[in-house]
Amino acid sequence: MLALPEFPWNALAPARARASEHADGLVDLSVGSPVDETPGFIREALARAAEAHGYPTTQGTPELRRAIVDWFERVRGVPGLTPDSTIPTVGSKEFVGLLPLLLGLGDGDVVVHPTIAYPTYDIGARAVGATPFPSDNPAEWPANTKLVWLNSPSNPTGRIDGVEYLAAAVARARELGAVVINDECYARLTREGPPTPSILDPRVTGGSHSGVLAAYSLSKQSNLAGYRAAFVAGDESLIAAILETRRHLGLIMPLPVQIAMIAALGDDSHVDAQREVYRRRRDVLAPALLDAGFRIDFSDAGLYLWATRDEPSFDTIDWFAERGILVAPGSIYGTAGERHVRVALTASDERVAAAADRVRSEQPAT
Repeated sequence: MLALPEFPWNALAPARARASEHADGLVDLSVGSPVDETPGFIREALARAAEAHGYPTTQGTPELRRAIVDWFERVRGVPGLTPDSTIPTVGSKEFVGLLPLLLGLGDGDVVVHPTIAYPTYDIGARAVGATPFPSDNPAEWPANTKLVWLNSPSNPTGRIDGVEYLAAAVARARELGAVVINDECYARLTREGPPTPSILDPRVTGGSHSGVLAAYSLSKQSNLAGYRAAFVAGDESLIAAILETRRHLGLIMPLPVQIAMIAALGDDSHVDAQREVYRRRRDVLAPALLDAGFRIDFSDAGLYLWATRDEPSFDTIDWFAERGILVAPGSIYGTAGERHVRVALTASDERVAAAADRVRSEQPAT
């Protein structure tokens, strides 16, 4: 059995029980699981593809891979990809957790990830006996680094890494002979302005994708979390090696989901509309947190507000629970997050408005 830490969300059970006692019900702002409808045209594409009696390929259909390539060029400003430099993945979490295995890492290898980070970067390293190394400074990455995870825009902080930082990270990873990959799934959900830069942007890579990958998910921007619709793109030789191992493991995306992804990737308007939904909810909840004495750091993209009252995160969790609200403790994301909480915008407009009212109230109401 793998000796892994307890699943971090288990620690929220007492707060959930307390918050659920609120007279007007629980407002769950702890998990970034979309609550809005999957666009109808995507559901229709899935339904039309329901006759899928044969096995799909691990590599994905040529049409899907071409759609991914076209999307990267049109939306992310990344030219030069080919259908052989991308593959679909069964959601992004399985790819994050399995990438050290797919790359053949093990004892003695270091996997770098951000100091405040989605826990699965750490878990994926531990699962193969590699050493996780939280660091945001490329100069301090050790010589035995084999994999570097970046996450821009960040979960949980919403921080955006610019071209200069991404380029420095790529240069250092290449110096070390390490693979560098950016988890970019919140890139189109910016608070304002254009999408954030991709690690595959020529300004970052110098025009070569050697040693560089980008991971992306449609869970957030298209409300497809239940479809497990994601993909990875970049260095063609790395993609080929990863694909070969995935074939052995049987990691195959269902064909109807691949067809639905093609529809989603071909339409930008539904993503613009969803970004507006999250902007509207942010504009309701953020002022309420500020009025209640919170500070909001970063939070320039994504589905979350990274908030603090400069106290241990579980003290803040209890404060919210007394008001019938469940949020996520920053400590889940590393010691650097111990005095923050992550407040998700993934609740209905009505529930977000209720949370804002409760946050502003002087006393708990249960």
